[in-house]
Amino acid sequence: MRIPQPSSRRTLQHTAAALFTTLVLAASATAGSITVYSALEEDEIKEYIAAAKKDLPDVEVQVLRLSTGDLGARILAEAANPRHDVIWGWALTNMMDPRVTALTESYAAKGSDKLAQAHKAADGKWFASTGYMAAFCVNTEVLKAKKLPMPTSWKDLTNPVYKGEIVMPNPVSSGTGYLQIAAILQSKGHDEGWKFLKTIDGNVAQYIKSGSRPCKAARAGEFAIGTSLAFAAMQSVEEGFPIKMVIPNDGAGYELEASALMSSAKNKADAKRFLDWTLSPSAAAIYTKYKEIVTIPGAPQSKAAKAAGLPADLSKVLYPVDFAKSAKERDATLATWQKTIGR
Repeated sequence: MRIPQPSSRRTLQHTAAALFTTLVLAASATAGSITVYSALEEDEIKEYIAAAKKDLPDVEVQVLRLSTGDLGARILAEAANPRHDVIWGWALTNMMDPRVTALTESYAAKGSDKLAQAHKAADGKWFASTGYMAAFCVNTEVLKAKKLPMPTSWKDLTNPVYKGEIVMPNPVSSGTGYLQIAAILQSKGHDEGWKFLKTIDGNVAQYIKSGSRPCKAARAGEFAIGTSLAFAAMQSVEEGFPIKMVIPNDGAGYELEASALMSSAKNKADAKRFLDWTLSPSAAAIYTKYKEIVTIPGAPQSKAAKAAGLPADLSKVLYPVDFAKSAKERDATLATWQKTIGR
């Protein structure tokens, strides 16, 4: 699946008891054990781990799942004494934070040689096998009942007719929310970008902590439009909700999900084996069930993606995000958002 070459999801409450999910691959007294931090969704994590059980029968994997922003805060808070061996499926924009890369170690995972240069670090500090992109979840029944036009772009969302009918993800906690505003700012420039976001804000009913929840709110009929991610829209269409997936024709931001080896890993041998597995045919076979972007060569487009109308060639719809710029400006961008829009 082609995606544009850049210039250079996902929320649970922050309660350890609820978030620290132990996923056991084996129960052998001699089994190795690794701890993995991830921002992937709970349901997909469970399926990946179930598949990995067949390939890594002697490894016990403990997974801590947090939303993108919360995971970053956790990793930095533990920087002096990291408690994990692997970072798995985390927003590349966050992974490229120098404070994070300083904690990781170069590793050429098996299969990473087949990835495009844009999908792995030149120094081997990270690689990305999957990604997600922005999309609108539009409830066709709500549109019809309220006689609203079908939006086709971000610009359309500035139309006053949509006032109170839009729900968006909060970029502070949601990777999906951040990629949406980062792409808009990069495409329009700083001043015009913020002016544009403020105009859209006039129509936004609320900002939700998760990237997928705006779509769920739209499909439940609570709002006409949820700016979300393509997978949430594809899933909603597949499940029969009155949702139309709209890829904004003025540029859909996207994010890659990166993985890395911690230099402080206590079990590097098994950590490396797990990272190898994330690029394996077994993993790739499942990715298309949950991901709109799969960087592993040869991965087919899912039936759900085709049914929802996702283009096979994503380079035609994705904004060419500069991830290095996005990472560098992240803190400043979120601070500005909190000050001018946050609610």
